[in-house]
Amino acid sequence: MAEIGKAMFYDAALSGSGRVACVSCHDPASHYGPAGKDDVFSGGLRLDQQGHRAIPSLAYLNRQPVFSIGPDDAVADDNPAPIVAPVGGAPIGAKSAANTGASATHLVPQGGLFWDGRADTFQQQATGPLFDPVEMASTRDKVLERLRTAPYGDALRAFAGFQGAHSPDYLLAEALFALSRYQIEEASFHPYVSKFDAWLEGKAKFTPQERAGYLLFNDPLKGNCAACHVDQVHGDALPPLFTDHQYEALGVPRNMRLTQNSDPAYHDLGVCDRQADGEKTLAPYCGMFTTPTLRNVAERHVFFHNGVFHTLTEVMDFYTLRDLKPEKFYSHGRDGKLHPYDDLPARYRANLDTTDAPFDRKPGDAPALTDAERNAIIAFLRTLTDGPLQHS
Repeated sequence: MAEIGKAMFYDAALSGSGRVACVSCHDPASHYGPAGKDDVFSGGLRLDQQGHRAIPSLAYLNRQPVFSIGPDDAVADDNPAPIVAPVGGAPIGAKSAANTGASATHLVPQGGLFWDGRADTFQQQATGPLFDPVEMASTRDKVLERLRTAPYGDALRAFAGFQGAHSPDYLLAEALFALSRYQIEEASFHPYVSKFDAWLEGKAKFTPQERAGYLLFNDPLKGNCAACHVDQVHGDALPPLFTDHQYEALGVPRNMRLTQNSDPAYHDLGVCDRQADGEKTLAPYCGMFTTPTLRNVAERHVFFHNGVFHTLTEVMDFYTLRDLKPEKFYSHGRDGKLHPYDDLPARYRANLDTTDAPFDRKPGDAPALTDAERNAIIAFLRTLTDGPLQHS
């Protein structure tokens, strides 16, 4: 099944245009993220439709829990059971790299795939871009026809058996399962072969700058990155994923390079957009987007859900200076006034993270990180880049 899934992953004939495959957006050479530097992907039947969000990586998703709203437990990255808690005003407490377990009384969204957590399985995830009219732009009938004629079609039908021969829906489900098996069984999706992994095993040493960056990454008063991008090995003894699988509202600037943002009434609300009534039932979490893994982040070209930044330097500047130099990031209105948090409606500003370092600074305060310290963190982040996978 994994071999069939691999063939499908590279098969552009599954798309409406016949020119886009899964690999078109999720390039193995780019750690299953986009190879290009465009903010979002251009797809559709004529490859001229702008996507809605930046392309996330498919790497290191095999340990992603399902979506839930429940206790803030940053170290429970292997909990497969959803803990659905009441929503509607639960306070969002401060957390830091030093108290990732102490904030478990807070109720937070966590888990799921995509920027808003709307899928729980690889099968569900695959149907998103496959049938999205601005991405692969395929249809159920188009996919079924390709499964009938594709070189891997006979093998798929053999696996699907009698039920697959008599139920197109079952055959399609088996095809999506094959894609899932490929992402699970192919080691390059989750290789754990970075310098950081070698350091964990005592086989490598950090440079002085990398070590300084690692300490700043974990310092709750400085970078505080590990509050969300957990980098410790815990009871399961598995290598850290550099995410707590949770969601944050960071007030990322509006990206006016995206056509959808030319409409001032449009806002991408993240978690709230995962369901039709989200703005009401999930209001305490509007504006929140998933915390992605930082593995291989130094080789990404596009950052945050809207692709507004293209370098780690820009990202680190935003984290450090968001509220100290807002003019560096946010737009001005026709009245000439600065509009901070210009992509988050005022009614959801209470969801914004303003308590966790380095977002706890006020105008006139010293930044949590100097330029040299930001560069040191970037140097540490480069140790998270996977090298060639060594096969035994």
